Amino acid sequence: MNELYPLKFHPIVKEAIWGGNKLEKLLNKNTGKIKKASESWEISGVMKNVSVVLNGPLKDNNLQELIEVYMGDLVGDGVYDKFGIEFPLLIKFIDANDILSIQVHPNDELSEKRHRAYGKTEMWYVLEAEKNSFLITGFNKEINKKIYLDHFHQKKLPDILNYEKVSKGDVFYIPAGRVHAIGPGILLAEIQQTSDVTYRIYDWDRVDKDGNGRELHTDLALEAIDFGHVDKYKTSYEANINQTSLLVSSPYFSTSILSFDKIIDKDYVTTDSFVIYICVEGAFSLHYNSGILEISKGETVLLPASLNEFRLEPSEKSTLLEIFKP
Repeated sequence: MNELYPLKFHPIVKEAIWGGNKLEKLLNKNTGKIKKASESWEISGVMKNVSVVLNGPLKDNNLQELIEVYMGDLVGDGVYDKFGIEFPLLIKFIDANDILSIQVHPNDELSEKRHRAYGKTEMWYVLEAEKNSFLITGFNKEINKKIYLDHFHQKKLPDILNYEKVSKGDVFYIPAGRVHAIGPGILLAEIQQTSDVTYRIYDWDRVDKDGNGRELHTDLALEAIDFGHVDKYKTSYEANINQTSLLVSSPYFSTSILSFDKIIDKDYVTTDSFVIYICVEGAFSLHYNSGILEISKGETVLLPASLNEFRLEPSEKSTLLEIFKP
């Protein structure tokens, strides 16, 4: 059995009408013949979209096969006990060249009842945002089902949505039940529960060449939507150079940010979980017990739970997102 080491995976590139060219241009993804590349799934355990290893002796094995063999050594004993061979997180980059439909995701309970699946809580980290870019998260006031349906049927749903201007480095936590959409001109990293359950609630009255609108999931969404309002939708954080700063702590994932321009030693001895690095700026080398791995902007790496000490050596000022399962 091969010894575990930090793993890179082949990106799974998706196409959508709202996609663009930033995945290739800014993150060096090979998008092939895809003209409107919308998403790059970096680490995925989603059925029919399971990530395949890109580097080292385990190359060409998929993530599910590896968990089957290495179990807790790869993902952490607690994670393996709960999720078995299903990897619990989906990591992706999203390039929105046009506004996405308004969506909502069900929570674990509703998703299990309806789809025999996990719910979808997620977060966004903005890598690039064009001038006046915005996204939608939540409502701009406290509403209820009746107010929502009145606006929906009168095609006035946009009037009660909360719009946020965004810039590079912004963070948004999107718990299951919160309506949301990414606006045009935004490139972001998304960290979410492993789930592909999405309810589309509004698509800006767009139609295809035959005059047909996209399918909406109005009734399914009603039970899933959180009609509440919060004072602040954007996540506040302080990022100090050469210090790891927490961005989001939830039952589903913990995400921190580290900007560094000198050697950093990391110790995960007490973390019973895999760790994921997403390089969002710069380039660095990852030193581990038996080797060195070069990582640059746009690359994502899975660090096995059994390897818990790493040295990060930047070749220029670099920024990474650090994710694990609490």
